[in-house]
Amino acid sequence: MQQAIAILDSGVGGLTVVREVMRQLPQEKIIYFGDTARAPYGPRREEEVVRFTRQIVQYLIQYQPKLIVIACNTATALALQDIREQVQIPVLGVIQPGARAALSCTRSGIIGVIGTENTIKSGAYREALQTISPTTHVISKACPELVPIVEKGLFDSRESRAVVRDSLASLVRYPIDCLILGCTHYPFLSDAISEVMGPDVTLINSAEETARETSAVLYHRGQLAESGTIPVHQLFCSGNADMFKRIARQWLSDYISVTSVVWQVTKL
Repeated sequence: MQQAIAILDSGVGGLTVVREVMRQLPQEKIIYFGDTARAPYGPRREEEVVRFTRQIVQYLIQYQPKLIVIACNTATALALQDIREQVQIPVLGVIQPGARAALSCTRSGIIGVIGTENTIKSGAYREALQTISPTTHVISKACPELVPIVEKGLFDSRESRAVVRDSLASLVRYPIDCLILGCTHYPFLSDAISEVMGPDVTLINSAEETARETSAVLYHRGQLAESGTIPVHQLFCSGNADMFKRIARQWLSDYISVTSVVWQVTKL
């Protein structure tokens, strides 16, 4: 049996990481869990986020994955260390990879970060950036209105563009040259975000760097799947299965066929 990479998120946002892992590591099996019934995690209490993340990890562990990716910035900020203490396999988050990607991109040293309320309040990105580069100037903005738009599948609509414009209005006046999309839902809105921020601001999606880190960890552990392996992925959600399938098919269509995915719904 092929051991899988387990990826979890508060909803559909982690599919942005799934897509990048599929692109970089097409031979790897992925088991994904989107907690769509309880999304968003951004406004929830810390103890709730930790409890929910533990429940999802306990569910995924039954499939004996070789590595876990917490593809949720809020859960990474609040629960990553807790989960690492609970399991015996590598657990990766998305904040450190995103911070490294931003620091390699910025020319001015002025970096913007948008995220959920909990992610911004935690200061996790500021700490990650300034630990590596103490002189970096970080401008953070919570954008709680964006996740519900994506979870409803409205990421390419007039409504979504209006919400993005209102959410980012206060950031435009700052001389940032790169903007970290500090929530894995936000890449669904990248076109609208780019329109607001302008062509001189590079958007940083942590998915690419997270996939590279996943590859590196598995390589060093001798656990990369053999070349030519054709994986059968399993995608789970805890809420509306029809909406989840529609968004997943749309977002992952270049990297999967319908027959390569086992669609399932579960309640924790």
